[in-house]
Amino acid sequence: MSRRRDGHRFIRWVWTSTRLDARCARALLLPASGLWTLGMAVRRSCYRQGWLATAQLPLPTVAIGNLTVGGSGKTPIAAWIARYFADQGHHPAILLRGVGGDETVLHREMEPRAIVEPDPDRRAAAARARAAGADVLVLDDAFQRLDVARDLNICVVSAESAQAVGWPLPAGPWRERLSALDRADFLIVTRKRADAATARQLAETLAPRVKGPVAIVALELAMLRGLVSGTERDVSWLAGRRVVAASAIADPAAFVAQIKRTGAQVQVATWKDHHQFRDEDIAWLAHAARRADHVVVTAKDAVKLRDRWPQSVPEPSVATLRLRFEAGESTLREALARLIAPPARST
Repeated sequence: MSRRRDGHRFIRWVWTSTRLDARCARALLLPASGLWTLGMAVRRSCYRQGWLATAQLPLPTVAIGNLTVGGSGKTPIAAWIARYFADQGHHPAILLRGVGGDETVLHREMEPRAIVEPDPDRRAAAARARAAGADVLVLDDAFQRLDVARDLNICVVSAESAQAVGWPLPAGPWRERLSALDRADFLIVTRKRADAATARQLAETLAPRVKGPVAIVALELAMLRGLVSGTERDVSWLAGRRVVAASAIADPAAFVAQIKRTGAQVQVATWKDHHQFRDEDIAWLAHAARRADHVVVTAKDAVKLRDRWPQSVPEPSVATLRLRFEAGESTLREALARLIAPPARST
């Protein structure tokens, strides 16, 4: 079985390698990074001066976003927050851009009680959500959305980002510089392949830049679930097996590292983030499933593969993540509770 080309390798090389050729490649991209930084600064200034309007949304609003390009874990955190509101008897709505449709379906699967409204126009989505019965809004991937107000602004930074260079796009992965953390009411440091000490060190480094509390969250491989059957297996089942780790996500390296930690012999197959699998991609994966011992896909990719998987081919397993707080869970719950607390009556 031929090795599937890793389409993310060049980008990761530019953003993380210390080799001279990678540093030269970044240097060539620095003028574009300067233009990106200038554009973001002008945009922020326009909102700060009131030249661009920031709209109020009709319901209490939590926004979750990050400073880097993808892979920080903001989607499972947004789902966790929606689940918290639903557990308290509220009717949350998750608003997102809906690019590719995969995250829309994933949110509906992760928290079925939430109303999910995919729309680049967050105001229109909020109006529909309210009409559908929502009483609190969760905005996924919205830290840079300065056109809508929010009551709680949560920034997510992955511990893995500490391994990347500190340059803005495209020379590095940063959408904004760390100075943007002054807009955050709450910071969540996540880790997938980084160790706990790295996450703690990053949290301590960034804490002075944030006006609110800091939490640390580990996103761990919890179980394997059959793509079609839903049959659950412990992750230890992969130990010693030849496994194809297939993904079309922003941070495939973290996914691969999680699969390798099970003791599996891993072959990597990646596509670009939000890739819409073609028939030839499905055929490649089916061939891989016959030749290797097993194929494992991400939950985000499973929503695009489930209805198209050939019945004659052994089904892949879906890697299911568990969100585990290592610090700050109670503080975050308190902040969310204040957001939905009924107003005090005047005496």
